[in-house]
Amino acid sequence: MKLSRRELIRYATASMLAAVTPGLIAQASASRLFREGIIIDGLGFPGGLSSDENAVLSDLELEHLRESGLTATHLTVGDVGAMTPLAAFEKIVRSITHWERQIDNHPAVLSRVRQAEDIIAAKKAGTTGLIYGLQDGVSFEDDLERLDALQQLGVRIVQPTYNRRNLLGDGCMEPADAGLSRTGVQAIERMNELDILVDLSHCGRRTAADAIRVSKRPVSFTHTGMYALAEHPRHRTDEEIKAVANTGGVIGIYIMPYLAKGSQPTADDVIRHLEHAIKVAGEDHVALGTDGTISPTMLTDEYKENFRKMTRRRAELGIAAPYETETGYLFASDLNTPARFETLAELLLARGHSESRIEKLLGANLLRLFSESWS
Repeated sequence: MKLSRRELIRYATASMLAAVTPGLIAQASASRLFREGIIIDGLGFPGGLSSDENAVLSDLELEHLRESGLTATHLTVGDVGAMTPLAAFEKIVRSITHWERQIDNHPAVLSRVRQAEDIIAAKKAGTTGLIYGLQDGVSFEDDLERLDALQQLGVRIVQPTYNRRNLLGDGCMEPADAGLSRTGVQAIERMNELDILVDLSHCGRRTAADAIRVSKRPVSFTHTGMYALAEHPRHRTDEEIKAVANTGGVIGIYIMPYLAKGSQPTADDVIRHLEHAIKVAGEDHVALGTDGTISPTMLTDEYKENFRKMTRRRAELGIAAPYETETGYLFASDLNTPARFETLAELLLARGHSESRIEKLLGANLLRLFSESWS
């Protein structure tokens, strides 16, 4: 059959639209999810352009926060590693004071989160709510009453251990993997009483298993990867993932070089780990916890030098993990943008994931977890 010129043009146009339409639909759907949905980073840090952790947020960093679409982010306050308990406690207080001042100075951009309802209020107000969390229990390892003070100061998420051992238990880099101590068990019980979410992201396997057994509330791995895809001490086995999901908890996938066994990760690596977590735990128990800065990383000479110094310092303190190199920068090459969550949403939609599932991954699962943990 011979086609006329008009028919050829019509068929060619239809073919072009068929090829372009799925991408446009994914983009429009992702944009709507961000306008209407709750978007939460299970671990993310406002700013990132300055090497000074006490620097005030610049106008550009505030604009990045707006562009990110984040309704809330879990923010680490204080430090990790080799510090005395009182020094660690003081560092946390200073850090909270810094961020409280940032919230007061930028009420149109930032807000406080003390309960799940504050996240919903942040969505309505168009702000990003800050959730204070600890990545190490050293500050209260010798005095659990400090947990009460930390809770009063706004801390809502706590890791018992970082990579190394403390008086509560073993971190994921301890070869002995001895599990929770008696004090560690008491700490988990006290966190439950204080409505503090137990985060096991850096804990050793036995420490995590003990905490899952002891806790009467849901627990979480807020920022991790899948051991089945990349064997690494920071990653979690399928058995651990199922155990956390069985508590009602949530597993947050991070954006770190460990996902790609030390190489610079890409969005494909993040999605592979997300999809594996969904397969094992179910879509109601998976989220994103980037473990990175909200502002994109600018690979300036200054940044590279500061990163080298940080990497060497972590090695000296014994808190570094395998694949931590001086050039293994902590971002995904194609997600180095404030709008990385929206980019991931588009990619997941294009891969056939439903809008309802993506809504859960982007924040609804974490909102449910926080509602149950901070009752």
